[in-house]
Amino acid sequence: MQSAYLYLAIAIIAEVAATTALKASEQFTKPIPTLIVAIGYGTAFYLLTLVLRTLPVGVTYAIWSGLGIVLVGIAGAVVYKQVPDLPAIIGMGLIIAGVIVLNLYSKNVGH
Repeated sequence: MQSAYLYLAIAIIAEVAATTALKASEQFTKPIPTLIVAIGYGTAFYLLTLVLRTLPVGVTYAIWSGLGIVLVGIAGAVVYKQVPDLPAIIGMGLIIAGVIVLNLYSKNVGH
């Protein structure tokens, strides 16, 4: 179970790196960011297949997408100076709260 969460964490980081590099790839015309996109998404999806051996698909996707949204928002603010406004920050806080509730209280997580 612990390795599933480790793989999920790495998958999330890889997806965030790929999504952040997607803008810098300029429609895949810049080779280095394009390579980061391909490797990042490839790594993320491969690791998700490993996670799905242990965790249910709905729970896995909720965690992956929820934390990905928040981390991409942070990366966008840091890398591209696209600072989220207050409603976006509140929404991201609610996403984090949802992921926490899912992990702490859902019987489907497989604790």
